[in-house]
Amino acid sequence: QVQLVESGGGLVQAGGSLRLACAASGRTFNIYAMGWFRQAPGKEREFVAAISWSGGTDYADSVKGRFTISRDNAKNTNTIDLQMNRLKPEDTAVYYCAAGYPGREAYKYNYWGQGTQVTVSS
Repeated sequence: QVQLVESGGGLVQAGGSLRLACAASGRTFNIYAMGWFRQAPGKEREFVAAISWSGGTDYADSVKGRFTISRDNAKNTNTIDLQMNRLKPEDTAVYYCAAGYPGREAYKYNYWGQGTQVTVSS
């Protein structure tokens, strides 16, 4: 099993920034990518950003240019960050860290964190 622990959510005004972090532990040899999804009230969970262990990154169009996903460069570290800049009220959601295989589809990610709330006030 793989355990994912998220941190960094909170309340911020529109235009502000937040940084989310996610640390994976356990049987991490099964992980080939990690990513972030989000779910707003009354909406389906949606892809936000992902990074593969080969170094590739991918972003949803709605966050491209504002969010940056990165991996801790320390050796053998399975920790990713999501730097969120120029936040908008529509970014308000519960953000979930996920680990598994590269891609935008939720089914490619075998492991999920508990979620962290991000609220952007207007």
